[in-house]
Amino acid sequence: MNIVFMGTPEFAVPSLKKLIENYDVKAVFTQPDRPKGRGKKLAMSPVKEIALECNIPVFQPVSLKKEPEYVEKLKEIKPDFIVVVAFGQILSEEVLNIPKYACINVHASLLPKYRGSAPIIWSIVNGEKKSGVTTMLMAKGIDTGDMLLKCETDIDFDMTAGQLHDILSEKGAQLLLNTIEDFKDGKIAPQKQNDEEASYISVISKDLGEINWNNDAVKIHNLIRGLNPWPSAYTHYKDKVMKIHKTKVIDSDFEGTPGLITDVSKDGIKIETTKGKLLVTSIQFPGKKIMSVKDYIAGNTIEKGTILK
Repeated sequence: MNIVFMGTPEFAVPSLKKLIENYDVKAVFTQPDRPKGRGKKLAMSPVKEIALECNIPVFQPVSLKKEPEYVEKLKEIKPDFIVVVAFGQILSEEVLNIPKYACINVHASLLPKYRGSAPIIWSIVNGEKKSGVTTMLMAKGIDTGDMLLKCETDIDFDMTAGQLHDILSEKGAQLLLNTIEDFKDGKIAPQKQNDEEASYISVISKDLGEINWNNDAVKIHNLIRGLNPWPSAYTHYKDKVMKIHKTKVIDSDFEGTPGLITDVSKDGIKIETTKGKLLVTSIQFPGKKIMSVKDYIAGNTIEKGTILK
């Protein structure tokens, strides 16, 4: 079968690789190259890198809606399926009607919960115990199409967004293959989403990462692991921004000021919250690499009694 793949970030790479192994991927559509890093040099997307390695034609429209020549190219290819995994653009009805069978989307949540961008981050920030992947037929709305197949995974209490990302990207790739084969053979009955159960999530901004020590330890712990590895949760130690990458929750009675550092040792930094303490085990200061607290305090000082803000 002929496939056109549309995707951009690392999450989409396992799905593209699976398609290349099993089908004839005629073209890859991905977002334009973006400035990256301190030097702001143009960098290609992870999906583009794989496509070029496999000699697959790559197209990078700024907007499919505003550049009709790309839509004409899709019509020339005559794909059996268009597969979309975190592409970053909304497809028009004209594009949705091009493939012989369907436009299929791979979404990293158990729909109809967590429609929209960054479902992996928000599921952990919100303390969910389960997540998963849903394949669906694409429709006009944002993640509103009929569902095809689902797979679930448990979210451990200390799992980070980065770890969940890697799990779901691999699960999503296999689910995609199963979906294409079963849909082509008429073995899947598309299921409408219950809009009353739907939840929408907003895009992630760096401001979300500022820690409010007036929250309880579990909520702060969820924020920190949900923003690991990006954009990272942070607080202010004296006059410096201190990013916090890993924590553990310690049950304890409330002893006073939220944000108060009550102990510093090789095990970590104990910080007071309104319910329970946090043991911070991995930190990062501006211009420095991520370090364990044990390694950091071997050559630097974190003062007990300081109040983080």
